[in-house]
Amino acid sequence: MKWKKSHRLFKKACELIPGGVNSPVRAFRAVGGSPIFIDRAKGSKIYDVDGNAYIDYVLSWGPLILGHAHPKVIRALKKAIDKGTSYGAPTSLEVELAELVLKIYPSMDKVRMVNSGTEATMSAIRVARGFTGRDKIIKFEGCYHGHADGLLVKAGSGATTFGVPDSPGVPKSYARNTITLPFNDITAIRTTVKREWKSIACVIIEPVVGNIGCVLPEPGFLESLRKLTKDYNIVLIFDEVMTGFRVAYGGAQAYYDIRPDMTCLGKVIGGGLPVGAYGGKKEIMSMVSPEGPVYQAGTLSGNPLAMTAGIETLKILSKPGTYKRLENLAAMLERGLIKAAGRAGVKTKFYRLGTMFCNYFTDKNVVNYETAKTSDTSRFSRFFLSMLKRGINIAPSQFEAGFMSTAHTEKDIEKTLKAAYESLLEIR
Repeated sequence: MKWKKSHRLFKKACELIPGGVNSPVRAFRAVGGSPIFIDRAKGSKIYDVDGNAYIDYVLSWGPLILGHAHPKVIRALKKAIDKGTSYGAPTSLEVELAELVLKIYPSMDKVRMVNSGTEATMSAIRVARGFTGRDKIIKFEGCYHGHADGLLVKAGSGATTFGVPDSPGVPKSYARNTITLPFNDITAIRTTVKREWKSIACVIIEPVVGNIGCVLPEPGFLESLRKLTKDYNIVLIFDEVMTGFRVAYGGAQAYYDIRPDMTCLGKVIGGGLPVGAYGGKKEIMSMVSPEGPVYQAGTLSGNPLAMTAGIETLKILSKPGTYKRLENLAAMLERGLIKAAGRAGVKTKFYRLGTMFCNYFTDKNVVNYETAKTSDTSRFSRFFLSMLKRGINIAPSQFEAGFMSTAHTEKDIEKTLKAAYESLLEIR
């Protein structure tokens, strides 16, 4: 494949935009080379400015569970855009999408629409602090909850050390209120909560970690976390911005049968447009302005185009057989990639739940951030570039999840598996 136009565009973009991109992972720094610039997309495929086609497993980092440019979503958007793009006032569309979301996620009594996952998580934490009157939060290593200051922290030395800033520009005073613990380590959580519970407002967690690949909770981990937070009156927040509708129709909380106090959503409920949402128990959400004293606002929250795309997407997903087909396709890809690695003699570990998955280049079981880091990122980089040359687009980082859509076909997967086997042979 040739990428002359993409290379030219990237060179120009670097003069105008920090790093040439508007979100860091797009820059291909983790895999080498320079990014491909996309011209259009349809179904399971994206097409770059040089005319190359790729079977896409990134799907705009998750939201496009129906694939690119689904005809019904596009028709609905075209009809909506004729009415205007934004009003800064309530619409019936907000009510309709809220009703759909609350029906699918019964742990939420009320929901507030926002514009991004970052906005959803930072707002949920603010509300949890307002509700409990406490300041500190617990998060987990490798769980990404957006780029709000208090969430861009990493653990210090020791499992229960208070966080230090993970980015310049984040005040140390913000980080001191964030405790970072290892995912899947209930002992570390229990020890910390028993010592600090009087100052801990909430625990926020990706129930399936999607920002270090795809790390599944070990049996009993989420259940123990739910009991612990309930015993100490700590708000449990499930960040389902990625897992919502991805691991199951009702998200990870439906799959694992656990009801958090608050939930953050995004991606899928916008149908490919910018959107986020946070919600929870009535007594907690009653704290949100104008009903309560916790302030949160957004000019474009409940944007009619995002609401339209979200409504149409969720209606399509609710049709019988949709998730069974998605599960079958994802399982076919899983079986094929495991077999291909075995045939090629390359050690990998594949993890999947629903339509979320990751293939790690390691022989270690991946259960948290530390074990995820055992993956051979150099080998992944070579694999990524080899797949791209063969017309398969996966995330340009070992530590990002892949996704399946209803637009993918068995033929797409067969082509993907052929490319994967050839690529694995090339890099072994």
